Parts: sequence; C-alpha cells; structure tokens
Amino acid sequence: MYKAIIVDDEAVVRVGLKNTIDWAGHGFELTGDYANGRDAWEAIEQDKPDLVISDISMPFMDGLELAGLIGGSYPYIKVIILTGYDEFEYAQQALRLKVSDFVLKPITAREIRQLLDKVRAEMDEERQRREDLSRLQSQLKQSLPILRERFLERLVAVGLGTAEIGDRFAYFNLPPLSSGSVAIVADIDDFGDRELLSYEHDAEFLRFAAFDIFEEIAERVDALVFRTREERMVAILTGAGDENDLYDTAFRYAEEVRHHIEKFLSFTVTIGVGRIVSSPEMLPASYKGALSALDYRFLHGKNRVLSILDLEGQPEAAPMPSLSWDRKLVSTVKTGSIREAQDLIEHGIAALKQSRVPIETCFLQMQKVVLSLMNAIQEVVPHDREASIDSQMMLMEVYRFKTLGEIEDWLKQVVSAVMTEIADNRNHLTNTQIHRAIEYIETNYANHTMSLQDLCRHVHMSTSYFSLVFKQHTSETFVEYLTGVRIAKAKELLQSTSMKFYEIAEQVGYADPNYFSILFKKRAGMTPKDYRDRLAKESGI
Repeated sequence: MYKAIIVDDEAVVRVGLKNTIDWAGHGFELTGDYANGRDAWEAIEQDKPDLVISDISMPFMDGLELAGLIGGSYPYIKVIILTGYDEFEYAQQALRLKVSDFVLKPITAREIRQLLDKVRAEMDEERQRREDLSRLQSQLKQSLPILRERFLERLVAVGLGTAEIGDRFAYFNLPPLSSGSVAIVADIDDFGDRELLSYEHDAEFLRFAAFDIFEEIAERVDALVFRTREERMVAILTGAGDENDLYDTAFRYAEEVRHHIEKFLSFTVTIGVGRIVSSPEMLPASYKGALSALDYRFLHGKNRVLSILDLEGQPEAAPMPSLSWDRKLVSTVKTGSIREAQDLIEHGIAALKQSRVPIETCFLQMQKVVLSLMNAIQEVVPHDREASIDSQMMLMEVYRFKTLGEIEDWLKQVVSAVMTEIADNRNHLTNTQIHRAIEYIETNYANHTMSLQDLCRHVHMSTSYFSLVFKQHTSETFVEYLTGVRIAKAKELLQSTSMKFYEIAEQVGYADPNYFSILFKKRAGMTPKDYRDRLAKESGI
C-alpha cells in the first residue's frame, strides 16, 4: 500500500477526492489533505508519502514551488499537478521539475482512478524490477570487470600518481575527474527481516541488489562507483564548481541510495561522506574521512548518512597509520567507550606478550599507537584550541617503562585523556556551530526567503545532521525556533511602535500578513490586534 496526500486550497475538491475515490482499492492510503503548499511541505518532511497530488494556485506556497522542494529533497516522491491553467509555460515548468503528470481541471473521478492505476503500475513495476533477484543475478555476471574495481580501490585506498591515473582512466574509458572530488562509502548494516535461512550465496545477490541501486542512482550525477574487497560500496563524485554544491549533490545522492535500499530491499545501509579534495591524487584523504564517518555509526545508529565534516569539523590533512590494531583503537577512541578502548588495549598487549617479539619491536609498536592517537587529536581538535595532552611527552614516556604491563596501565591513562579531549572538542564544535546558527537566525529573521539550506551553508553542516543536533540543543526544529524569534520581535514592535500589522509582518520576515496573523495567534494565543489592545489596556492608555 502506497501513501498519498492531496494539496488544494478548494475544500470542495479535497472532499470530493477523498469521498469519491476508493483509495485502498487502487493501492493507496490517503494520509492527509492540505489547503496550501506550506502545510503540505511540513507533512511531507515528516511522513514522506509516495505520491503528492497538488493544485498549482494556492496561498503561501504554490504547487510548482512545492514540486521544486520535493524534487530537491525527496526525488523518489511522485508528484501529479492539477491545474485550471491551460498554458504551455506551466506545462514546461512542470516538466523541468520532473513531475509525474500535469492534468488540466476539471477532472472526473474516472480520470482520477485511471491516473492512480497508472501511477501504481509504475511503482509496482519499479519495485518488481528492484526485487527481481533472477534479473540481478544475470546482471551480476555482466558487471564491471574486476580489474576496474581493483584500480578504483587502489586509487582511493592507497593513492596513485598523476601519470598512472591518466593512463588507467584512459584504459578503462573512465571520465576524467574535475578539480574537486569527494568519496562516499556505503556499508550494509545487516539484512534486517531478510535474514538468510537457506543458501549462503543469496547474500551475494542481496549485496548486488544494493549495488544495483547504488550504481543506478550514481548515473544521474555522473559518479564513479565500485565495490571493495570488504563488500563496501564506494562512489566518487566530482565537480569543478562551488564546494557547497558538490556537498549538496553528495548528500542528496547518499540519502536517495539509503532510502531506496530500505524501501525496496527491506534492509539498511549506513553511508559516510568524506571531505572534498582538490585533485585525484588526494582521494585517499577523502576516502579515509568517509570511513571515519562510518565509524560513528556506533554513536548515531544504523540507516543514516554521516558526514565527516559534521562529526569532526574541517582539520588539516594528516596521514594515518595502516596497522590494524592502531586503526581499531583510534576508531574506538573516537566513537566508543573508555571500557571498550581499554579492552582493546588489553587484547593488544596480550598479543604482544604471546608473540615474544624483541623489546625494541614492542616500543616501536607502542610509538605507532601513540602517533595514531596524536593524529586523532590533531584531526578533531582545532589548532586554535590548546590541547591538554603533551604529545612529545607521550612519545618519550614509552621508554621509561620496563614491562609491557606498565606500558598497558600507562596507555590506558593516555587513552582516557585523549577520549576526554576529543569529547570536549566535539561538544565545543557542536556548541559553536549551533551558536553561530542562532546568531544567524536572530540577525536575518527579517529575510522572508531564509531557508534551512541557507543556514546550513552558513555553518557548514548538512541539513540532516544539523536538524538532529539543533533539536537536541534547543528542543525545537529550525522552523519552530525561527517562528519563535519572529513572533518575539513582532511582540516588541506591537508594544513599542504604532506600526500597522502588515508593516510589522514585513519587518519580521513574513511577506503574507494573513499567514503572520495565523502564526501569531498560534504562538501567542491571540491575534496581533488583541495583543496590542491588551497591552494598551494594561498600561492604562
């Protein structure tokens, strides 16, 4: 059963569509009807329906503007436009917004039923196409040659020189990368309700089904994709324009992949987005950033898009050791608990004891661990914040111990101090970004075009992660907080000036005075006029 909503400012149209159509009989659940695009957009952000049927001409936000927002944030939602305007320019604009259909009013109940059947057939066909494992098995045999995948894996994991990159790209007929590139890594969380009970090789078909979605969506943004030996899915997005635009494209791509895999395959993936690098030779730095973002799955849960910029800010690039124990320990230090880190130290020291390697080898191993921890601090703690841990002393202290047991106790203390430093910085970074966001809102509240995207660009955060931490810090969504600031400013103007209500509405960021009055009454419990009258009565004027 697919979810649908109706958006039309004419109540008779909404009532007619609700009562004359057997929605369930056509495969749809009608989850709501709305009189304007703005209310509908709030519902879409919360419920994410599969189909939106909308009029064009409506107050506050028209149908074409609503279709544009849907296409930008949720491209998988189908949109049908109903309109009484038989003009070519409206149809042209609807086509540019990639709406599913453009229908002229008046439309009969029979035509609506046929339209619903057509849309349902398209959705069923798409679902069937994605779930047809026999088709995917056939495509698996025709997938990209293994040499191409291994080359791309070496490109992001190890790094290659300019000459080899040029030769290999030409050999594999790959499009050249622009000056800016970013790596995206997707990892299957688990198979959810599709746990494998019969044949082990079915797991490969499910992985290939996920990669098929990953690859199909990548074609729309001209991304290079491949699978690693660890069965992760990697995409390289490139673009010579503004970095914010490239990040926006990366987040939209990752979110669409995450949504489609959950919807059509019934299991989930977590996706990490790295930092933008200026040349193909530097892709390993972006790839490592995407892998580090994936490590935060432990903190934030499965089925998410995680950006290394959101989680660790924008540090200077620093090389990371490649030893397995080093990496596991650093990953745990960043995202795990002190107990988990100490358990890992105990296992590592025990392995060294069992190996019976020379004492100098043990010291070198410990130095490499300490260097990894120092790099973790440099990545996460900005240079303008003084770290409480003396890195040079950390390196020198290794040699003052006489047993691995003493080194183990010391390393546990060092790790505890590092984890405290990283946690303090993470809180500082998030608090700083939220403080900047609040300052931006309170400075620009009068701009009626201000959006969540504008705010996130200003504080350099993705919209999904910003919404999460902003709600945690303020107990309100961006829209709720902005509305609160605007209404508070309006109250000040109502008390201290004799400005007309429409002038006050414009001063606090509302181009529509009627919408301002609705929001004011919703927040203050009375209309602007009643509020001013009450103030006058209380002051005895």
